[in-house]
Amino acid sequence: MVLILGVSAGAGGARALLTHSDQPHMPPVDRIRVSRRAGGSVEESVLTAIHRMRAAAAERDEYISGTAVTCRSELQADAIRAAAGQADFAIVDEPLAQLRYLRFSGLLPATDSVMLYDLGSSGLTITHADCRTETILASKRSTALSGNGYDALLRWQLARSGVSADAHATREHRESLSRTRVVTAADADTGGRAVLTRSDLAALCEAGLHHSASFVRLLIEETGVQPGALALLGGCTRNPSLRADLAQLIGLPIVYDPEPEYVSARGAVLLCARRPSARLRMPRRGAAVIGVPPRQGRRKLLAAVAVTATLGGTVAGLLSNENTSARSPEQGTAPTTAHFIDGAPHWKPN
Repeated sequence: MVLILGVSAGAGGARALLTHSDQPHMPPVDRIRVSRRAGGSVEESVLTAIHRMRAAAAERDEYISGTAVTCRSELQADAIRAAAGQADFAIVDEPLAQLRYLRFSGLLPATDSVMLYDLGSSGLTITHADCRTETILASKRSTALSGNGYDALLRWQLARSGVSADAHATREHRESLSRTRVVTAADADTGGRAVLTRSDLAALCEAGLHHSASFVRLLIEETGVQPGALALLGGCTRNPSLRADLAQLIGLPIVYDPEPEYVSARGAVLLCARRPSARLRMPRRGAAVIGVPPRQGRRKLLAAVAVTATLGGTVAGLLSNENTSARSPEQGTAPTTAHFIDGAPHWKPN
Protein backbone atom coordinates (compact mmCIF):
# COMPACT_ATOMS: atom_id res chain seq x y z
CA MET A 1 0.00 0.00 0.00
CA VAL A 2 1.14 3.56 -0.75
CA LEU A 3 0.32 5.79 2.22
CA ILE A 4 0.79 9.36 3.48
CA LEU A 5 1.94 10.23 6.99
CA GLY A 6 0.46 13.39 8.53
CA VAL A 7 1.87 14.81 11.76
CA SER A 8 0.71 17.73 13.89
CA ALA A 9 3.08 19.48 16.30
CA GLY A 10 1.73 20.94 19.54
CA ALA A 11 2.99 22.14 22.88
CA GLY A 12 1.91 18.86 24.48
CA GLY A 13 3.66 16.66 21.90
CA ALA A 14 2.79 15.25 18.48
CA ARG A 15 -0.02 13.32 16.83
CA ALA A 16 0.51 11.31 13.68
CA LEU A 17 -1.75 9.27 11.42
CA LEU A 18 -1.07 7.08 8.42
CA THR A 19 -3.71 6.89 5.72
CA HIS A 20 -4.44 6.92 2.00
CA SER A 21 -4.03 10.35 0.44
CA ASP A 22 -7.60 10.41 -0.86
CA GLN A 23 -9.17 9.07 2.35
CA PRO A 24 -7.96 11.23 5.25
CA HIS A 25 -11.51 11.36 6.62
CA MET A 26 -11.70 7.58 6.98
CA PRO A 27 -10.33 5.60 9.97
CA PRO A 28 -6.54 5.67 9.52
CA VAL A 29 -4.36 2.65 8.89
CA ASP A 30 -2.38 3.59 11.98
CA ARG A 31 -2.08 6.46 14.45
CA ILE A 32 0.09 7.48 17.37
CA ARG A 33 0.24 10.15 20.03
CA VAL A 34 3.64 11.04 21.49
CA SER A 35 3.44 13.16 24.62
CA ARG A 36 6.16 15.72 25.24
CA ARG A 37 8.42 14.49 27.99
CA ALA A 38 9.44 16.72 30.91
CA GLY A 39 12.33 18.85 29.74
CA GLY A 40 11.85 17.68 26.15
CA SER A 41 11.07 19.69 23.04
CA VAL A 42 8.23 19.69 20.52
CA GLU A 43 10.62 18.70 17.74
CA GLU A 44 11.70 15.65 19.75
CA SER A 45 8.08 14.46 19.93
CA VAL A 46 7.57 15.07 16.20
CA LEU A 47 10.64 13.12 15.10
CA THR A 48 9.88 10.31 17.53
CA ALA A 49 6.36 10.00 16.11
CA ILE A 50 7.70 9.93 12.53
CA HIS A 51 10.29 7.28 13.37
CA ARG A 52 7.80 5.03 15.15
CA MET A 53 5.21 5.28 12.40
CA ARG A 54 7.75 4.58 9.66
CA ALA A 55 9.14 1.60 11.56
CA ALA A 56 5.64 0.18 12.13
CA ALA A 57 4.78 0.63 8.43
CA ALA A 58 7.99 -1.10 7.36
CA GLU A 59 7.15 -4.09 9.55
CA ARG A 60 3.81 -4.38 7.73
CA ASP A 61 5.45 -3.98 4.29
CA GLU A 62 3.69 -0.67 3.71
CA TYR A 63 5.26 2.16 1.74
CA ILE A 64 5.01 5.78 2.96
CA SER A 65 5.28 7.97 -0.13
CA GLY A 66 5.36 11.28 1.76
CA THR A 67 5.29 12.91 5.18
CA ALA A 68 4.04 16.36 6.18
CA VAL A 69 4.26 18.11 9.57
CA THR A 70 2.02 21.02 10.55
CA CYS A 71 3.48 23.98 12.46
CA ARG A 72 1.81 27.08 13.86
CA SER A 73 4.80 29.42 13.52
CA GLU A 74 8.05 29.89 11.62
CA LEU A 75 9.95 29.59 14.91
CA GLN A 76 8.48 26.15 15.52
CA ALA A 77 9.09 25.11 11.90
CA ASP A 78 12.74 26.21 12.04
CA ALA A 79 13.29 24.24 15.24
CA ILE A 80 11.88 21.08 13.67
CA ARG A 81 13.96 21.54 10.51
CA ALA A 82 17.13 22.06 12.55
CA ALA A 83 16.52 18.95 14.65
CA ALA A 84 15.60 16.82 11.63
CA GLY A 85 18.74 17.60 9.66
CA GLN A 86 18.48 15.79 6.32
CA ALA A 87 15.23 13.97 7.15
CA ASP A 88 12.78 14.18 4.24
CA PHE A 89 9.39 15.67 5.03
CA ALA A 90 7.37 18.79 4.23
CA ILE A 91 6.55 21.56 6.70
CA VAL A 92 3.04 22.96 6.25
CA ASP A 93 1.13 25.80 7.89
CA GLU A 94 -1.31 24.44 10.47
CA PRO A 95 -4.28 26.75 9.67
CA LEU A 96 -3.97 25.88 5.98
CA ALA A 97 -4.00 22.16 6.80
CA GLN A 98 -7.05 22.61 9.04
CA LEU A 99 -8.93 24.64 6.43
CA ARG A 100 -8.04 22.23 3.62
CA TYR A 101 -9.35 19.23 5.55
CA LEU A 102 -12.57 20.96 6.65
CA ARG A 103 -13.28 21.85 3.02
CA PHE A 104 -12.39 18.36 1.78
CA SER A 105 -14.65 16.65 4.34
CA GLY A 106 -17.60 18.89 3.47
CA LEU A 107 -17.95 20.16 7.03
CA LEU A 108 -17.71 23.81 6.04
CA PRO A 109 -20.90 25.49 4.81
CA ALA A 110 -20.81 27.57 1.64
CA THR A 111 -19.15 30.62 3.14
CA ASP A 112 -16.50 33.16 2.18
CA SER A 113 -14.62 32.98 5.47
CA VAL A 114 -14.43 30.89 8.62
CA MET A 115 -13.12 31.35 12.14
CA LEU A 116 -10.79 28.54 13.29
CA TYR A 117 -11.02 28.17 17.08
CA ASP A 118 -8.13 25.91 18.14
CA LEU A 119 -8.09 25.21 21.89
CA GLY A 120 -5.14 23.02 22.89
CA SER A 121 -3.13 22.14 25.95
CA SER A 122 -1.05 25.34 26.03
CA GLY A 123 -3.49 27.98 24.81
CA LEU A 124 -6.05 29.19 22.30
CA THR A 125 -5.35 30.22 18.71
CA ILE A 126 -8.12 31.96 16.78
CA THR A 127 -7.63 32.38 13.04
CA HIS A 128 -9.89 34.18 10.57
CA ALA A 129 -9.36 32.55 7.17
CA ASP A 130 -10.65 33.33 3.69
CA CYS A 131 -12.05 30.08 2.29
CA ARG A 132 -11.81 31.11 -1.37
CA THR A 133 -8.17 32.23 -1.45
CA GLU A 134 -6.96 30.25 1.58
CA THR A 135 -5.54 33.42 3.09
CA ILE A 136 -5.28 34.22 6.79
CA LEU A 137 -7.06 37.52 7.40
CA ALA A 138 -6.06 37.75 11.06
CA SER A 139 -4.78 35.50 13.83
CA LYS A 140 -4.39 35.87 17.60
CA ARG A 141 -3.22 33.60 20.36
CA SER A 142 -3.96 33.70 24.07
CA THR A 143 -2.68 31.70 27.01
CA ALA A 144 -5.45 32.92 29.29
CA LEU A 145 -7.30 29.65 28.69
CA SER A 146 -5.89 26.23 27.86
CA GLY A 147 -6.26 22.54 28.59
CA ASN A 148 -3.38 22.69 31.06
CA GLY A 149 -5.03 25.64 32.78
CA TYR A 150 -8.35 23.85 33.14
CA ASP A 151 -6.55 20.79 34.49
CA ALA A 152 -4.90 22.97 37.12
CA LEU A 153 -8.28 24.46 38.08
CA LEU A 154 -9.77 20.97 38.38
CA ARG A 155 -6.91 19.95 40.68
CA TRP A 156 -7.55 23.06 42.75
CA GLN A 157 -11.22 22.16 43.05
CA LEU A 158 -10.39 18.57 44.00
CA ALA A 159 -7.89 19.78 46.60
CA ARG A 160 -10.66 21.85 48.21
CA SER A 161 -12.57 18.56 48.58
CA GLY A 162 -9.59 16.85 50.17
CA VAL A 163 -8.57 14.85 47.08
CA SER A 164 -5.05 15.07 45.68
CA ALA A 165 -4.58 14.28 41.97
CA ASP A 166 -1.56 14.55 39.71
CA ALA A 167 -1.54 16.16 36.25
CA HIS A 168 -2.11 12.89 34.40
CA ALA A 169 -5.10 11.88 36.53
CA THR A 170 -6.69 15.32 36.27
CA ARG A 171 -6.37 15.34 32.50
CA GLU A 172 -8.08 11.94 32.37
CA HIS A 173 -10.92 13.32 34.50
CA ARG A 174 -11.33 16.31 32.14
CA GLU A 175 -11.30 14.12 29.05
CA SER A 176 -13.78 11.71 30.67
CA LEU A 177 -16.20 14.60 31.18
CA SER A 178 -16.31 14.91 27.39
CA ARG A 179 -17.82 11.41 27.24
CA THR A 180 -19.88 11.26 30.41
CA ARG A 181 -21.61 13.76 32.68
CA VAL A 182 -20.14 12.60 36.00
CA VAL A 183 -16.76 11.19 37.08
CA THR A 184 -15.47 10.19 40.50
CA ALA A 185 -11.95 11.16 41.51
CA ALA A 186 -10.15 9.12 44.17
CA ASP A 187 -7.08 9.88 46.28
CA ALA A 188 -4.87 6.78 46.30
CA ASP A 189 -3.10 7.84 49.51
CA THR A 190 -6.01 8.90 51.71
CA GLY A 191 -8.89 7.02 50.09
CA GLY A 192 -10.80 10.28 49.73
CA ARG A 193 -13.27 10.63 46.88
CA ALA A 194 -14.90 13.56 45.10
CA VAL A 195 -17.46 13.85 42.32
CA LEU A 196 -16.84 16.04 39.27
CA THR A 197 -19.59 16.98 36.81
CA ARG A 198 -19.74 18.71 33.46
CA SER A 199 -21.37 21.60 35.23
CA ASP A 200 -18.31 21.93 37.47
CA LEU A 201 -16.03 22.09 34.44
CA ALA A 202 -18.37 24.51 32.67
CA ALA A 203 -18.22 26.85 35.66
CA LEU A 204 -14.43 26.79 35.59
CA CYS A 205 -14.42 27.43 31.83
CA GLU A 206 -17.02 30.22 31.87
CA ALA A 207 -14.67 33.18 32.30
CA GLY A 208 -12.26 31.85 29.69
CA LEU A 209 -15.05 31.32 27.17
CA HIS A 210 -16.23 34.91 27.59
CA HIS A 211 -12.65 35.99 27.04
CA SER A 212 -12.43 33.95 23.82
CA ALA A 213 -15.74 35.34 22.58
CA SER A 214 -14.25 38.82 22.86
CA PHE A 215 -11.28 37.54 20.86
CA VAL A 216 -13.58 36.45 18.05
CA ARG A 217 -15.42 39.77 17.99
CA LEU A 218 -12.11 41.64 17.93
CA LEU A 219 -10.89 39.70 14.89
CA ILE A 220 -14.16 40.34 13.06
CA GLU A 221 -13.79 44.07 13.75
CA GLU A 222 -10.17 44.05 12.55
CA THR A 223 -10.89 42.27 9.27
CA GLY A 224 -14.28 43.84 8.59
CA VAL A 225 -15.45 40.44 7.33
CA GLN A 226 -18.27 38.49 8.92
CA PRO A 227 -17.36 34.77 9.09
CA GLY A 228 -19.93 32.19 8.10
CA ALA A 229 -18.98 29.59 10.71
CA LEU A 230 -16.88 28.82 13.77
CA ALA A 231 -14.77 25.66 13.43
CA LEU A 232 -13.88 24.11 16.80
CA LEU A 233 -10.50 22.37 16.84
CA GLY A 234 -8.22 20.83 19.43
CA GLY A 235 -8.91 18.13 21.99
CA CYS A 236 -10.41 20.53 24.53
CA THR A 237 -13.41 21.18 22.25
CA ARG A 238 -14.60 17.59 22.67
CA ASN A 239 -16.65 18.72 25.67
CA PRO A 240 -20.32 19.15 24.60
CA SER A 241 -21.03 21.82 27.23
CA LEU A 242 -18.14 23.91 25.96
CA ARG A 243 -19.41 23.69 22.39
CA ALA A 244 -22.94 24.64 23.41
CA ASP A 245 -21.73 27.61 25.45
CA LEU A 246 -19.54 28.86 22.60
CA ALA A 247 -22.40 28.61 20.13
CA GLN A 248 -24.56 30.76 22.41
CA LEU A 249 -21.83 33.30 23.16
CA ILE A 250 -20.54 33.81 19.62
CA GLY A 251 -23.73 33.28 17.60
CA LEU A 252 -22.11 31.55 14.60
CA PRO A 253 -22.89 28.13 13.10
CA ILE A 254 -20.60 25.55 14.73
CA VAL A 255 -18.40 23.26 12.63
CA TYR A 256 -17.07 20.27 14.55
CA ASP A 257 -15.19 17.13 13.53
CA PRO A 258 -15.68 14.08 15.81
CA GLU A 259 -11.89 13.98 16.32
CA PRO A 260 -10.94 17.66 16.49
CA GLU A 261 -7.42 16.94 17.73
CA TYR A 262 -6.58 15.10 14.47
CA VAL A 263 -7.89 17.68 11.99
CA SER A 264 -4.42 19.22 11.55
CA ALA A 265 -2.76 15.88 10.83
CA ARG A 266 -5.53 14.91 8.39
CA GLY A 267 -5.07 18.20 6.57
CA ALA A 268 -1.32 17.58 6.41
CA VAL A 269 -2.06 14.37 4.52
CA LEU A 270 -4.00 16.30 1.87
CA LEU A 271 -1.28 18.93 1.45
CA CYS A 272 1.49 16.35 1.30
CA ALA A 273 -0.36 14.33 -1.33
CA ARG A 274 -0.64 17.38 -3.58
CA ARG A 275 2.83 18.84 -3.08
CA PRO A 276 4.93 16.29 -1.21
CA SER A 277 8.26 18.08 -1.53
CA ALA A 278 7.18 21.68 -0.96
CA ARG A 279 7.47 23.83 2.12
CA LEU A 280 3.99 25.24 2.12
CA ARG A 281 3.07 28.53 3.77
CA MET A 282 -0.34 30.08 4.04
CA PRO A 283 -0.55 33.71 2.85
CA ARG A 284 -1.15 35.95 5.87
CA ARG A 285 -2.70 39.37 5.83
CA GLY A 286 -2.20 39.95 9.53
CA ALA A 287 -1.12 38.12 12.68
CA ALA A 288 -0.58 38.91 16.34
CA VAL A 289 0.11 37.19 19.64
CA ILE A 290 -1.48 38.58 22.76
CA GLY A 291 -2.04 37.22 26.24
CA VAL A 292 -4.68 39.51 27.69
CA PRO A 293 -8.28 40.07 26.57
CA PRO A 294 -9.35 43.36 24.97
CA ARG A 295 -11.43 45.79 26.99
CA GLN A 296 -15.17 45.39 26.55
CA GLY A 297 -18.03 47.64 27.42
CA ARG A 298 -20.31 44.95 28.67
CA ARG A 299 -20.51 44.48 32.41
CA LYS A 300 -20.69 40.72 32.05
CA LEU A 301 -17.52 40.56 30.00
CA LEU A 302 -15.69 42.78 32.50
CA ALA A 303 -16.72 40.47 35.29
CA ALA A 304 -15.59 37.48 33.27
CA VAL A 305 -12.21 39.07 32.63
CA ALA A 306 -11.82 39.82 36.35
CA VAL A 307 -12.54 36.19 37.17
CA THR A 308 -10.10 35.09 34.47
CA ALA A 309 -7.36 37.26 36.01
CA THR A 310 -8.02 35.86 39.48
CA LEU A 311 -8.08 32.26 38.31
CA GLY A 312 -5.12 32.92 36.02
CA GLY A 313 -2.92 33.66 39.01
CA THR A 314 -3.99 30.40 40.62
CA VAL A 315 -3.37 28.48 37.41
CA ALA A 316 0.02 30.09 36.86
CA GLY A 317 1.09 29.14 40.36
CA LEU A 318 -0.10 25.57 40.00
CA LEU A 319 1.52 25.13 36.60
CA SER A 320 4.75 26.70 37.83
CA ASN A 321 4.91 24.27 40.74
CA GLU A 322 4.26 21.35 38.39
CA ASN A 323 6.95 22.41 35.94
CA THR A 324 9.45 22.75 38.77
CA SER A 325 8.64 19.35 40.28
CA ALA A 326 8.50 17.61 36.89
CA ARG A 327 12.23 18.22 36.23
CA SER A 328 14.98 16.72 38.29
CA PRO A 329 18.21 18.67 38.74
CA GLU A 330 19.91 16.25 36.37
CA GLN A 331 17.34 16.86 33.59
CA GLY A 332 17.32 20.66 33.65
CA THR A 333 15.88 22.54 30.69
CA ALA A 334 18.73 22.42 28.21
CA PRO A 335 17.63 22.11 24.58
CA THR A 336 18.20 18.82 22.82
CA THR A 337 19.29 17.92 19.31
CA ALA A 338 18.40 14.81 17.34
CA HIS A 339 21.25 12.57 16.23
CA PHE A 340 20.09 9.83 13.88
CA ILE A 341 21.62 6.38 14.45
CA ASP A 342 20.33 3.61 12.20
CA GLY A 343 17.46 5.86 11.22
CA ALA A 344 16.28 6.49 14.80
CA PRO A 345 16.47 9.84 16.59
CA HIS A 346 18.72 9.90 19.67
CA TRP A 347 18.54 12.99 21.85
CA LYS A 348 21.54 14.73 23.38
CA PRO A 349 21.70 18.05 25.26
CA ASN A 350 23.32 20.86 23.30
